[in-house]
Amino acid sequence: MAPNIALIITSTRNPRVGPSIASLINTILTNHLSSTSPPLPKLNPPRATLTTVDLAPFNLPIFNEPVVPANVPARGTFIHDHSKRWSAEIALHDAYILLVPEYNYGMAGSTKNAIDYLKHEWDGKPAAVISYGISGGKIASEQVVTSLKGVGLRVSNTRPQLAFVGGVGPEAFMAVGEGKLGEGSRREWEERHAGEIVRCFEEILEALEEPVVKK
Repeated sequence: MAPNIALIITSTRNPRVGPSIASLINTILTNHLSSTSPPLPKLNPPRATLTTVDLAPFNLPIFNEPVVPANVPARGTFIHDHSKRWSAEIALHDAYILLVPEYNYGMAGSTKNAIDYLKHEWDGKPAAVISYGISGGKIASEQVVTSLKGVGLRVSNTRPQLAFVGGVGPEAFMAVGEGKLGEGSRREWEERHAGEIVRCFEEILEALEEPVVKK
């Protein structure tokens, strides 16, 4: 069976540009999969499937379970429905691409909280990080990688960082204030970053072929 990769939108505030960026990434990767998958899908499975997962509808509060995530499967169960739904969703997928915004020179609270809710569902699986922001989200990307490694994920070396064209300008204000992706940023990302996006995805597929060494 082909591995299922989740593209996770980790922004939750409204308005937000995350879903539009996820749509662009999905298009880039779907086109890549179409060009590299076997010509006879009925006889040969596709190389991978891609599923977009939006964090916002899960409405995760700050972690409020009575047992820490690392101990839930072994010593108890989640008691809240929101925790159960998030756990079940993440457990469905073989690997992940986290799409992360940068707020005030750091990762968003929603991103950190979503990571911290779980441990065993993440542990040992491959992940990639794609960040965005006025300067591309470099600081948020570094912080997210540290947290992902902390819960046992194997993080790809390639980390696309998508900066809005013009820095602090019309396209950034459109993204923050209206939740819209400007055409200038869209074109530049397609031209300059599509290769990086594909590369981090391929690194995930390569990692899935490697044996997991439990510490």
